[in-house]
Amino acid sequence: MPAPKGSSTEPAARASSSTRRDLVEKQIMEQATLLFAERGFAGTSLQDIADAMGLTRPALYHYVANKDEVLARLVTEITEEPAVILAGINERKDLGPVDKLHAMATAIALHHAAAPERFRLIIRSEAELPEALSKTYAQSRRRVLSEFTTVVRDGIEAGAFRPLDPRFASLSIIGMLNWMAWWYHPDGDASAETVAEQLADMAVHSVLQEGRTPPVALDGPSRAIKLLRQNVDYLEQHLGKQSRE
Repeated sequence: MPAPKGSSTEPAARASSSTRRDLVEKQIMEQATLLFAERGFAGTSLQDIADAMGLTRPALYHYVANKDEVLARLVTEITEEPAVILAGINERKDLGPVDKLHAMATAIALHHAAAPERFRLIIRSEAELPEALSKTYAQSRRRVLSEFTTVVRDGIEAGAFRPLDPRFASLSIIGMLNWMAWWYHPDGDASAETVAEQLADMAVHSVLQEGRTPPVALDGPSRAIKLLRQNVDYLEQHLGKQSRE
């Protein structure tokens, strides 16, 4: 007997449908990334993506309207989302420039670690992007640079960072974080969180005023435990490499 309209089973059914849709859309993005990397944007059709998914083309239309939409989602994920995240961190009133820079670098590193192959794909295929998407991509990159430049400039004015050119310093930090997409492997020795923490520390120290130590969120025993864990992670990685040699 069907459940009465408005019963408690309806929200559960909608949640299940939403979860399945999210899963299929994620798989579509993954297959599209692989095909774009292999054949290029121009050389990949929506039918190719449907075939890779084991779906008919009409069935694929249930999830994406066309190939440009797939491209738009990838560009949004890779460039627009980081810009929004960075803007949110920069707007926080409870953080100073040093903590903001650390949080921003951590966020970008974790974002790259979640889907490094997609970031590499967009970087390598900039010239193939349709004009509208190319403009969106360029605007998002400028926003990312602007957010980093703002926090570095604020840190210089506050005396926390050395009197560097804010734009050059920001480009250097962004370059270091972006390069992670080429050498980081999710199945490697270090977790994404460990790598992101170390890169964020390096980003802060690259601009920190001499003689200053970066403020830490943890004091006393908590800080000591955090440092010990970092040392243990390093030793485990070092010993693991030695055992494989």
